[in-house]
Amino acid sequence: MRYLLFAILLWAQPLFAQKNIRIDRGEAKEAYAYLNEIRQNPNKYRRSLQIANVQQVSRHQLVWNKTLAKVAEQRAYDMAKRNYFDHVTPEGIGPNYFINQGGYWLNPDWLKKKSLNNFESIGANHPTATEAIEAFIIGHGSPGKMHRKHLLGMDTWNGSLQDIGIGFVRVPQGSAYKTYICVLIAKHDW
Repeated sequence: MRYLLFAILLWAQPLFAQKNIRIDRGEAKEAYAYLNEIRQNPNKYRRSLQIANVQQVSRHQLVWNKTLAKVAEQRAYDMAKRNYFDHVTPEGIGPNYFINQGGYWLNPDWLKKKSLNNFESIGANHPTATEAIEAFIIGHGSPGKMHRKHLLGMDTWNGSLQDIGIGFVRVPQGSAYKTYICVLIAKHDW
């Protein structure tokens, strides 16, 4: 009898551990507008976001892409639902694969390994998506400030990226973090 009760509790646990994950598209769009504002006026944010080399910031305005936004939402949602935080899923699949599968065609060279990531920045536990953008740019905990380079297009590769989609989700309970953000900035080909 004790084993039967234990089995029932194990089966029912997921029912009681609902996370009520909520996709917040308003936050995602605010972060998009904020990022483009920073890219257009980096001198205005130089001090507050600790951007010493504003001359390297791409002034190219990013274009919202619905396909990338949907993939970014799915990526953030998946991390929240399955309680992990990584560019690669527990199955070893990376962002390039999901972007291409989502309908945003990528150069076949960028799909040779299922774990590849050329286009994604992720964050967790930021109260708002704009605060996540700030954290990415300031670069705490990011070796080489790679998120900054990605979001601000501060090198040849990242400066060539044109399209953006952002997914931001809130998790009231049952996950390691209260929020997850996924920023995809990409292009189709060389």
